[in-house]
Amino acid sequence: MTTILNEADQTLFDSVCDDAREAMLLQTIADTMEWDGQTGLPTKAGDYRADQVSMLRGEVHAKRTASSYGDRLIQLAETVKDADPHSDVAATVIELHRDYDRNRRLPADLVRATSMATVRGQQKWEAARKADDFSLFRDSLIDIVKLKREAGDCISDGTDRSCYEALLDEYEPGARVDQLQATFDSLRGPLVELIAAIKDAPKQSDVSILQRSFPIDAQREFSKKVSAAIGFDFQRGRLDETSHPFCTTLGPNDIRILTRFEQHWLPGGLFGTLHEAGHGMYEQGLRADWFGLPPGSYVSLGMHESQSRLWENQVGRSREFWTWLLDDAKAAFEPSIDDVGLDSFYHAVNTIRPSLIRVEADEATYNLHILIRFDLERQLIERHIEVADLPDAWNARYESDLGITPPSDADGVLQDVHWSAGLIGYFPTYTLGNLASAQLYEAAEQSIGDLPDQISRGDFGPLADWLRTNVHESGRCYSSDQLIKKVTGKPLSAKPLMNYLTLKLSPLYGLV
Repeated sequence: MTTILNEADQTLFDSVCDDAREAMLLQTIADTMEWDGQTGLPTKAGDYRADQVSMLRGEVHAKRTASSYGDRLIQLAETVKDADPHSDVAATVIELHRDYDRNRRLPADLVRATSMATVRGQQKWEAARKADDFSLFRDSLIDIVKLKREAGDCISDGTDRSCYEALLDEYEPGARVDQLQATFDSLRGPLVELIAAIKDAPKQSDVSILQRSFPIDAQREFSKKVSAAIGFDFQRGRLDETSHPFCTTLGPNDIRILTRFEQHWLPGGLFGTLHEAGHGMYEQGLRADWFGLPPGSYVSLGMHESQSRLWENQVGRSREFWTWLLDDAKAAFEPSIDDVGLDSFYHAVNTIRPSLIRVEADEATYNLHILIRFDLERQLIERHIEVADLPDAWNARYESDLGITPPSDADGVLQDVHWSAGLIGYFPTYTLGNLASAQLYEAAEQSIGDLPDQISRGDFGPLADWLRTNVHESGRCYSSDQLIKKVTGKPLSAKPLMNYLTLKLSPLYGLV
């Protein structure tokens, strides 16, 4: 791989990699402190933790924007300009240089201020959500939005990108609003039509099956067992609980997944864990010897989301999965679902109906939740609405798009942690991930052959191996668009997701 470099250039390349790895070392220390902040930080420790994380983020930024680091990357970029851009060495130089160019546009004091605001913002969001009072979070969010607007302006200055696109680019490199809008519009129409047909369908599910008593301890043990069965390696990761499920990587062999459980709602904890385990398996499938460098990093959050949604939905909500798992679930939660048959349980976990909470939404309505957030955060950044307008704007969109009005801030505008963490531009990647999950699963079925039979036996190895080989191990050597086309033979499209939903849901609801 490294034969494209002469001895002097190899030395230069190695020095750049050392600097990038050192920056990642500091970043993961900050990430560890933030993980701790989400899992058990004492209430009064928040301000000092914000100082700690802000200092570390500032040090990371300084390393990634040092002029000597940039000079070496520029020299190496000239060296690899005629090499295969998808090779490990060339991709490392190209992507690190891309990161450097983005990072150097952000003033150090803005990076530190944003880190401080988001750590404190998450603390304020947590308190506001518990109190069901947006006003407790409003001022923090005003500060965060102001800082993110400033960051977007800095990054987009002198380019053809908008402020919002500059923020979006951090999560989905190269994405454009008009392209996203076209893709989402092609999904919205057929999706709304399917949801409407299901609403009036002759066969409906009995969701009360999933609202019986499921002791938290039993859910915790069961979810861990299922995560291990599909391939999450607990020697390289762990499962914890928090108010908003997430996955974070603290090292090449330290992947933390977090979920939450409710005694009278089984899908929240189980499918939330499957979802985060999918994220974790992507991180565990990356090449550990390239950790901190592009070949050992995920390509985009859309692709990351495709892995979590694939395990949560294409696998976890399939009839084959519950053919394998239902008897174990009955034993784990005895006697809660002793009387439930496979057909009833399978239909229940595929219930389609509008709901308030995004992370608990069904496969079909989920994307409507995302499109609402995509529109609102874009309007925030583009100054078409202000933070004070958010609760009313949120409620109006839920009424118009889903036909329901949030009864409270906690179940409305405060339900997601993203804006408090400064993750503006993140939400569209969820729908991109849903589209990619269906397209990748379709390709895996064609490649593996007897995939449904394997799942019904609880044999997830072939699918996990296929994803590791075709998606995970590529790292950032291909763009997200390039990777999906390389693996599936087609550009990203809404058709595979709609085909999958229609073929699964139509028989369940008596539409065929």
